[in-house]
Amino acid sequence: MENLLDSMFKPKSIAIVGASRDPHSIGYSVVKNLLDSKYQGKIFPVNPKADEILGLKCYHNIEDIEENVDLAIITVPAALTPQVAEECGRKGVKSLAVIASGFSEVGRHDLEKQLVDISRKYGMRVLGPNIVGIMNNPLRMNASFAPHLPYPGKINLISQSGALLVALDSRTWVDRVGMSYLISIGNMSDLDFADLIDYFKNDPDTSCISLYVEGIKNGRKFIDVSKRVLEKPILALKSGVSERGSVAAASHTGSLAGSGKVYSAAFRQAGVVQADNLEDLFDKSLALSMQPPMRGENLLIITNGGGVGVLATDAAEKFGIPLKEPPDDLKNELKKIMPDFGSAKNPVDITGMADAEWYGKALKIALKHPWVDAVTVLYCETSVSDPRDLAIEIYEAKLEATECNKIQKPITVSFIGGEVTERATEWLQKKGIPVFRSPDRAVSAMSALRQYGRFIEKGFDEFQKFWDVDYEGVREILKDIEINRNGYVNEIDAKNILSKYGIPVAKTVLARSKDDLNNMNDIVFPVVAKIVSKDVIHKSDVGGVILNIKNMDELKNAYDRIMENVKSKIPDASIEGIAVQEMAPQGIEVIVGSTEDPQFGPTMMFGLGGIFVEIMKDVSFRIAPFSKSIAIDMINETKGKAVLSGARGSKGGDMDKLAEAISRISQLVSDFPEIKELDANPIMVYENGIKVVDARIILKR
Repeated sequence: MENLLDSMFKPKSIAIVGASRDPHSIGYSVVKNLLDSKYQGKIFPVNPKADEILGLKCYHNIEDIEENVDLAIITVPAALTPQVAEECGRKGVKSLAVIASGFSEVGRHDLEKQLVDISRKYGMRVLGPNIVGIMNNPLRMNASFAPHLPYPGKINLISQSGALLVALDSRTWVDRVGMSYLISIGNMSDLDFADLIDYFKNDPDTSCISLYVEGIKNGRKFIDVSKRVLEKPILALKSGVSERGSVAAASHTGSLAGSGKVYSAAFRQAGVVQADNLEDLFDKSLALSMQPPMRGENLLIITNGGGVGVLATDAAEKFGIPLKEPPDDLKNELKKIMPDFGSAKNPVDITGMADAEWYGKALKIALKHPWVDAVTVLYCETSVSDPRDLAIEIYEAKLEATECNKIQKPITVSFIGGEVTERATEWLQKKGIPVFRSPDRAVSAMSALRQYGRFIEKGFDEFQKFWDVDYEGVREILKDIEINRNGYVNEIDAKNILSKYGIPVAKTVLARSKDDLNNMNDIVFPVVAKIVSKDVIHKSDVGGVILNIKNMDELKNAYDRIMENVKSKIPDASIEGIAVQEMAPQGIEVIVGSTEDPQFGPTMMFGLGGIFVEIMKDVSFRIAPFSKSIAIDMINETKGKAVLSGARGSKGGDMDKLAEAISRISQLVSDFPEIKELDANPIMVYENGIKVVDARIILKR
């Protein structure tokens, strides 16, 4: 069944609107590149002032073309683009690739909207604007102003940066990183990353989808689409990940949530492997496009040099696949093919005397053994062996193992040497085995295969809503707050809201005056007294909290002291009263929070709580809503997991109830998008159960 986007990425005919006879123009370059790349489809240059360009008939208007047009590449100035889009629509063009710049990237959102509105009127899809174009290696189609098609392969690289795409195009030939497609996505006025991922998941020429991301417009859509594409690995390099958390944020969560942390959390949630830099993007793309996922934790390293073996060992620990000791039967088999002074431990050092045949035997033993899940082969060029012979041995061992094993095991290789080694590297990569210039890069690439393997093994739990929540009760509280208190949510309101979503909270009542204390007949001492004021964010910093109050006299004294403390520190503070709260037993203090992210919406945070959260910054993030299993992943990512598990014989915390509470709060902030920020801090986690001791909610204005 034909997909509408086939007309964009696999067109049978292309019109270049704005084609030119000027060799320095983009309109000329696109026509020339289509011809030079040997594109077999029909090419229709369009220019009202030309009759012929580069030997092709030129049309004065796209509507003059007698045949069907799948794709129109628009290179005219931005101001003329809406008019051209209208003409394309009348002609029946299916897709537009808008190379022209001068739209939202320079503040002309109106022009971009006009372009999209016209396109939607005619059922056309738009790539861009502000793009370099589309390069399709299988079709030999360079529909761009990049100089040539990339080195052929199975990677589909989609880039938000046009200039970077042009540079990477040439780099593919230097590093021999094979691409099926290079696609410039630009401003994403219509088609975005999620649309392209969804389309290329079924493309036979794509085995890995790699992304260069500056920003994602619809974060929830990106996550939902990506996690349904487990049959193909997705890799992303996100730029702009430096800390830029809002200093003015009123919650701990808001101040700790930076762009990089949120994107990393979203990628994990979406099953997207993350690259650290451009070199890492190429390395991991190469491995993911050529090798099967690593299904298990046991990586074996085979080397002829102790030094590179140590470097690889360090890298394996750094990248999350630390080396383990092989079983005795495997070590005994390996010892048979090496000198006595070799080592069958991990790394397996077959010594500098090793020739290609030794490597082949060691690799075959390793790949056939059930303990081994993956192998990284390290080779330092010596006079004993020819790396070209070694490349053949590696390839043949891989073929033999593939025939023997039900599950394919991935191999990454590092060759270190000169010109002959480079030729061996190129030959081996053409056979589908990735080779890297250093051991740490080979291991890092393997870590991407392991991360992808973990995504496959774990799968994705669909979020199951909690139906025992009081949605209408929360709606009534928020309505009252908006009408009667100008949107300010006090601590008592915040706890009431949490309790209506099934989250245990410490019982708390509000004393608006000292006289109110006399009417609190059901108080069970000891209690805590806390200031309630929209102007006091951190209560303890201004003497706004007094603990362990044992009787009514102490409570009245505490009331006076808190009022004096706050008024002396913040004279203009608007004070609602004093919150009187049950003195919850001490437990393990954690924080659960949410903040509104511009791209992904409600974003959840978990970490150790109390006063240490911003000092230690041991926190994890996810995009709401999500299941309890993802909440457990959040807990496990923090060092706080050791405390909750029961460190040094101490009693641990109820992680099941904590994970349920995190999931329930993720539903709360998704159900009520007017919640801008939320902190439940601290939550006391006990051996059995949890209790929210303090809570803060800030609504959008």
